[in-house]
Amino acid sequence: MNKILVCDDEKDIVRALEIYLKAEGYETCSACNGREAVMRLQENNDICLVLLDIMMPEMDGIETLAEIRNISNVPVIFLTAKSEDADKILGLNIGADDYITKPFLPAELIARVRSSIRRYTMLGSIKPQQDELISGGICLNDLAKEVRLDGEPVSLTKTEYDILKLLMKEPGRVFSPNEIYTEVWGGDPYGTENTVAVHIRRLREKIEIDPAKPRYIKVVWGRGYKMEKDNK
Repeated sequence: MNKILVCDDEKDIVRALEIYLKAEGYETCSACNGREAVMRLQENNDICLVLLDIMMPEMDGIETLAEIRNISNVPVIFLTAKSEDADKILGLNIGADDYITKPFLPAELIARVRSSIRRYTMLGSIKPQQDELISGGICLNDLAKEVRLDGEPVSLTKTEYDILKLLMKEPGRVFSPNEIYTEVWGGDPYGTENTVAVHIRRLREKIEIDPAKPRYIKVVWGRGYKMEKDNK
């Protein structure tokens, strides 16, 4: 599960952020000032994103970001007021990934969180855990037997899951329908092209934004299917 550090000296804002994030399946930890945020980051090596207020006592967001960049390249999203334009620019220049202006809509917050985590994952800064396969926004955890798309769980049948796992294990390799059938169903592959095609279509409907123009699972005409390599 992705853990997010929330740092703000206003407790009501921290509580609200934690409610929004937990409702979307994220785990959270919190800090009320910059020094505490740096300490939390040092204590938790599974934090994948920091939501950081700019105006705080003891150590403001700019100073905190500078300290964070000395120990981690974890994504940082600034929480700012409309009057803090100069600080936004400075923060982006010294290593912030994004900012969101208070008051904010929960949907906008979650969208920016997902986007930052997705970019961080695609750049390879998060190493896949054992038994995890990652391609773009798709994360397949074979230990938990679960698939997430941009952080959201995707409900797959066992057959759809097994096809996706097969393709993700060797991105860029073209699997013929017969090979897919043999690996997934374990039977005689004779005359199975249509069976495989139907399951691929259903799988695409669950993981592709536009199944007619797939981003992940591509057809290589006359040969079979592949998981697009280096998907971004």
